[in-house]
Amino acid sequence: MTQRAAPLGVRLRIDLAPGSSIGPGKIALLEHIEASGSLSQAARELGMSYRRAWLLLDDLNHALAEPVSTASVGGAGGGGARLTEFGRKLIAAYRDVEHASHDVAAARLAWLAGTAPGARTLRAAAPRPLSRPIAPRPAKRAAATRPRPPGTRGRAAKRS
Repeated sequence: MTQRAAPLGVRLRIDLAPGSSIGPGKIALLEHIEASGSLSQAARELGMSYRRAWLLLDDLNHALAEPVSTASVGGAGGGGARLTEFGRKLIAAYRDVEHASHDVAAARLAWLAGTAPGARTLRAAAPRPLSRPIAPRPAKRAAATRPRPPGTRGRAAKRS
């Protein structure tokens, strides 16, 4: 069986402050809001919950000097979300930096393409935008500190 190596890619995340960043997921959300005019539609298209999409957008609106979007309240005609000029500039700037970083990585790391069996050469082409953002992993809960009764083996214990 022939093993194919995935082409090298660059995933860009810009850290603004502790706990706040801009990455492919938030940019994809902004692009979908721009295309659909709706936060809920953008969330559906990206396969995320409305709450998750709202939290991402709220984080951007509060982390930056200017808001990236405006919203109108729903009603008979429905509500909506629109990007501000600042939001459109943010998308353009992010995509420019993303393409530049991909081109630099392709040029500087081309030697890696030949190190894996079946590897293909890198092309300095624009990467495709992500169709689904990467959600942060939830924090692990602390294990219970209560001692188990004698003779038990945990949840998977089989009773006879």
